[in-house]
Order: sequence, then C-alpha cells, then structure tokens
Amino acid sequence: MRNTPYLGFGLGLRNPHYKDVLKGTPKVDWLEVISENFLGRENLTAGPGLDRLLEIREKYPIVLHGVSLSIGSADPLNKKYMKRVKDLYEVVKPVWVSDHLCWTGVHGLNAHDLLPIPYTKSAIRHIVGRVKAVQDFYGRQILLENVSSYAEFSESTYTEWEFLAEVADKSDSGILLDVNNVYVSSFNHGFDPYQYLKNLPHDRIQQIHLAGHTNKGRYLIDTHDHPVVEKVWQLYEWLLQEIGPRNTMIERDDHIPPFEELVAELDRARALVKRQKRTA
Repeated sequence: MRNTPYLGFGLGLRNPHYKDVLKGTPKVDWLEVISENFLGRENLTAGPGLDRLLEIREKYPIVLHGVSLSIGSADPLNKKYMKRVKDLYEVVKPVWVSDHLCWTGVHGLNAHDLLPIPYTKSAIRHIVGRVKAVQDFYGRQILLENVSSYAEFSESTYTEWEFLAEVADKSDSGILLDVNNVYVSSFNHGFDPYQYLKNLPHDRIQQIHLAGHTNKGRYLIDTHDHPVVEKVWQLYEWLLQEIGPRNTMIERDDHIPPFEELVAELDRARALVKRQKRTA
C-alpha cells in the first residue's frame, strides 16, 4: 500500500533557508512545510508568506506537515481548524499531507506539545474513527507520525509499534516514520528500536524523518537542534535493507546551520540508499 510517489530526499523548509531554496538546488528533491505556519488568514491567497511558498512550489514538490490535528484527544475534532487546513491544501496542492499520532490539548486548550496516548484497544477504536473522519473530510489519505515520549501509561496493553500498526491498518492511513523518535523513545523506555522497526507494516511507511536530539544522560529529548547521531543512522541503514528506499528528509528546528550543512546530511541518506541498491 504505497499511495505516495517516491520523490527522493527532502528538507524541512525553515525561514533561514528561503533564499537558498529559491535559487534552486538539484540536491534537494522536495520540501516539507509546517501547515500551521500558513494558517490564520481568512484570505489564503494574500500575504507574503504564502506568496513566497507558492513561488517555492514552482521549483520543488511540497508536502504539508501538521502539528495541531490532536487526533488522540478526547475533544471533538476541530472542524474549524480542519477547514482552514483543507483550504490550504487547495491552494498549495501538496503531494501528500501528515500529522502526528498524539494529542495536543483538551477542553479547547492547546498544550503546544505532542503528548503520548495510552496504548489500549479503546484508544485504537477512538482514534481510528477520527482518522477515517479526517480522511473523508480532506478527501485524501493522511500519514501519521510516531512521536517521541518521556512517560508511559500504566494501562497500556499494546507496545507502541503494535498500536501504530493497528491504527494505520484499521484506518487505512499511511505512516510517517520518525527514526529519531523511535531511538529517543527506545532509550527513554528501554525497548529495542530494531524490534519496533521490524514489526511495523512496512508497506504503510511512506515517509521517513531523520533528526537530532539532546542527550541529558539519563534521558533523551527530541529537540531537532543537533545533527543526526550515528545510532539513528544505523537504524535508518538497517531499515533501508528491510523495506527499500522511502521518501526521506532531514528536520532541523533550532541551532539551524547553513543550508549546505543540511544538504550534506541529506547526501549521507542518499549515499546509504545508493549503497543499499548496489548490494541488493
């Protein structure tokens, strides 16, 4: 089940690099944009931010990545937010769209964080129904991303990978697999990251995130402010051997380096795919 085209290797579009991407570079195949950065105006065709994004879209395929769907919340789905996002899709025409398998608030309040879900059968039923409703409203499949976590629910009866697999299969959604988040959570909670990757439905993995994190000694924090660490590269290389190439991108949200440094990280991912193809 591969509903997204294979575009190759992309970057998360951030303000410091707008000038670089507008110049065009053959080493970046596509760009991921945070949907919320372009919401908030009644007239989506107005404003320099969106105008600039549409200019960039003329040079690169664009995918949209949301952070506020709150698919795991007990609150009703936010139809006003969903309508604004759908309007944005109509203007930007992204190749695919995604959000996170988490909740971000309750009682109408937004915590502005990606909060973990109890891995239970009732949570699966709740989320699957909501994902189906979102996909029906958008008229397209969405990808759901695994988040990093720092606490677990005692009532969980599934592992995280079992839960993600069940939600994706029952809702017919895709998976945006963040390999760094798998590593961060495995360190924090003491599970085997390779077991996690091995037991996902591989045909539903349609995009991969690679990013850095902050090591606090006893725990890791998903900060996206460092280069990708060696153990995450090792997980990515192992995954390529299992499932083959997938759309892959580098995320950086703080301590953002020069554009060329991110392209160099992306080139490492590209080289791993080429090496995997040669040895296949």
